[in-house]
Amino acid sequence: MNQTSSEDFRETFFQECDELLETLNDGFSALGTDFDDIETLHAIFRAVHSIKGGASAFGLDNLVAFAHRFETGLDAVRSGEVSVTDDLLVLFQRCGDHLSDQVAAARGDGAIEAAQSDALCETLTEMTGATGPEAVEEVTDFQPATLDFSLFGDIGSEDEVETGHLEATCFTFQASADLFKTGNEPATLLKALERYGPVSVSAILDEVPLLSGLHPEVPHMTWIVTIDAAVDEADVREVFEFVDDCATLTFIDRQVDPGDSGRPAASGEDEPENADEPETQKGPTSAEDPSEDAEVASSGKIAAPPAAHSRNRTPSTIRVDLDRVDKLINLVGELVIKEAMLSQSITELGLPSQSDVASSLASLKQLASEIQEGVMAIRAQPIKPVFQRMARTVRDASLATGKRVNLVTHGEYTEVDKTVLERLVDPLTHMIRNAVDHGLEDAEGRKSAGKAEEGTVTLSAAHRSGRVVIEISDDGAGINRPNVRKIAEDKGLISPNAEMTPSEIDSLLFLPGFSSKEEVSELSGRGVGLDVARNEILSLGGRLTIQSNPGFGTTFSISLPLTLAVLEGMVIDVAGETMVVPITAVHETQQPKASSVHAIGTNAQVLATRDGLLPIIDLGNVFGLRSAPDPLDNHILLIVETEARRRCALLVDAIRDQRQVVIKSLETNYQHIDGIAAATILGDGRIALIIDPESIVARVGPSVVPAPEPAAASV
Repeated sequence: MNQTSSEDFRETFFQECDELLETLNDGFSALGTDFDDIETLHAIFRAVHSIKGGASAFGLDNLVAFAHRFETGLDAVRSGEVSVTDDLLVLFQRCGDHLSDQVAAARGDGAIEAAQSDALCETLTEMTGATGPEAVEEVTDFQPATLDFSLFGDIGSEDEVETGHLEATCFTFQASADLFKTGNEPATLLKALERYGPVSVSAILDEVPLLSGLHPEVPHMTWIVTIDAAVDEADVREVFEFVDDCATLTFIDRQVDPGDSGRPAASGEDEPENADEPETQKGPTSAEDPSEDAEVASSGKIAAPPAAHSRNRTPSTIRVDLDRVDKLINLVGELVIKEAMLSQSITELGLPSQSDVASSLASLKQLASEIQEGVMAIRAQPIKPVFQRMARTVRDASLATGKRVNLVTHGEYTEVDKTVLERLVDPLTHMIRNAVDHGLEDAEGRKSAGKAEEGTVTLSAAHRSGRVVIEISDDGAGINRPNVRKIAEDKGLISPNAEMTPSEIDSLLFLPGFSSKEEVSELSGRGVGLDVARNEILSLGGRLTIQSNPGFGTTFSISLPLTLAVLEGMVIDVAGETMVVPITAVHETQQPKASSVHAIGTNAQVLATRDGLLPIIDLGNVFGLRSAPDPLDNHILLIVETEARRRCALLVDAIRDQRQVVIKSLETNYQHIDGIAAATILGDGRIALIIDPESIVARVGPSVVPAPEPAAASV
């Protein structure tokens, strides 16, 4: 095998490890609600066993050794020798975390101290009796069983044949593709049967296609297994217990007489004329009717395996380098730009809207939109893996602070662009640690407040208004605003005489250098944390807000775009400049009337609406394009709403179009500009700025009138 192939196989193994570790975490979550869920225990055991098997193939001895000890502990629970308790579940979760670290270390990401593995193994031995260095030798010295592809050899010794009669156990074994994908080896399973007696194995090859039609991931063979002893069916199935969902066993009544070649025969069945001819080379005789499969099976004959087209097959998948997907997304972006240019050219030529060219362009636009949605769907990934990583963050923070914490998750299958997903890990980690360390009280504090000693951190995700909203909530004491303000004043972050609203005081937590911890600990106290999280969210085109209810807890809300490539925007004119407003932020548009506009102070104006008074913000003035607007009658107002349900009216000169635009980062190519989210290229080749309504509204401050909450439904 060449070096490239070896590296490819190794990378495939680690990708499969990621999936197995996800299964492991799912199992622990399910086991937390039902200690007696034996199927979940089997799934956890299979995941660890599969990781161990793959690691052994690549000579990852440290990973194999720990996985084996972990597997032995799990097996003690499966066999009923040990009962699952809260403490044992916590230990299993810690072992799962360490197994994940071992996989990462084997991959080249960091190193593992032997003392960590030894400590966990000792605890496993104390709580489950899991021993095992000698068992690891059995794995590393394993010799695969030899499979005999002739039908059957002679069964039993000469002494047994002389008795005139021998009872044997016979069954067929058919594997699905999942058995091999999870790293299980049929030879290992068949070798395990030798504890009951001599085993002979043959294969039915009738369903194996020609090489030209062979699919390497679809098993085509069915094995016929005969144990030279009377073995209870339950004992045999126990050997195949942890692969029972990816293998099928069919037991056959079989009596072996002297001179029998080993072929299972039904009671009263005539001996075939060509008894020595291998069964695998014979097709069905003319007397055999495929429609009588049920009768054949009941009579003891071996039923032929189902046809390939009738088998249950897992959905086909393909692993693609992410760079190739990124390149495809960039090409889709260029396609959107070219479509806009064609549309601009048709408008300039004055072609009628019903012309063939315009009609073809409309079809092209629809096709481009569908391609864009398809490519975005390729990049979209469930947020579940990130949430599972946060479960470990909660466990680590709980251990460091001595607080009992329960993590509750909602919306794990909400899909997010993979680029956004990867960059979410650090901000969420900061906020989860903050919730455990700062938000939740200790056991005594919670008890005195009338709360359960175990605190709860809730992590949720959902699609809302064309964006992804992630919330991190705790049921702690909430933000101590007087203390926060005092700390900010002592650190010189704000003036002692500054007038601040409760929300503005809460926002002080995001200032660089702010920390409410006087002592540096493993989790906090260095003044680095929420400001880093906020900056990372902003760099993704997102927003981070905070809400706190003293005595009841705090909620951080992260709002992110669904994709970082394309958005639906409203093209507007402002003081001779063309800009784009994200359509998801626009609540409605209005032609202002003098009777609805009221002056406040010397320069400010508000718009009277059915929801109250909304501040009017002139975008031309905000960006320094003009000092004062023309009469409002010549302008249009865009009513925009933020994630915090704050609204205002943006004054623009005209609305030109609504179209998809390609997002180009300004920070990458220039620098951050307050009030601007990104830029795009228009159909005529000009660059237009994409405004950020959230930061625009934030400039207005307390004068913004919050939108009313929806009225409660009457009963």
